[in-house]
Amino acid sequence: MKIIEDKFLPSHFVSRYEDITPEFLKAHNIKAVMTDLDNTLVAFDAADADDNVLKWIKTLEESNIKLLILSNGNHKRVSGFAEPHGIEYISAAKKPMLANFHRGLKILGTKKANTVMVGDQLMTDILGANRVNINSILVVPVKEKDGWATYLNRRIERVIMKYFKRKNMITWEE
Repeated sequence: MKIIEDKFLPSHFVSRYEDITPEFLKAHNIKAVMTDLDNTLVAFDAADADDNVLKWIKTLEESNIKLLILSNGNHKRVSGFAEPHGIEYISAAKKPMLANFHRGLKILGTKKANTVMVGDQLMTDILGANRVNINSILVVPVKEKDGWATYLNRRIERVIMKYFKRKNMITWEE
């Protein structure tokens, strides 16, 4: 169904955020990354960035690729993660609503065509990116367990992912 593809099909699929290299981004003319936090960069119940996340952030920074965390998490959660590492962020983003995607573009100072949204959820990250017309990358969740608020989204996502698999629309990139 065209509407499912238009709303929920990501531009790319990768196993984990570390697979999103500066070379990959530059090959796709991406100059800025908006990323979800929980179960995209770290487990939803992890308080801080681990060494792998910090290395990835540094790699982007050294390659002049801007980074912003766009999270539905509360201010305390997101600021506690982002501020110690000097990362721009928007908390309580209400994804997939569009306002904070537009706000993120303004903060980053980039155009839609040069920005990508990275996230682990079709119903928030990918839907929002597709609605605002920016590229999107779906990653496998860092942890199988989610917060209670994500339970219903995951059930709906399973149905949509089965559709994509049936249509051979899923191509995981390494």
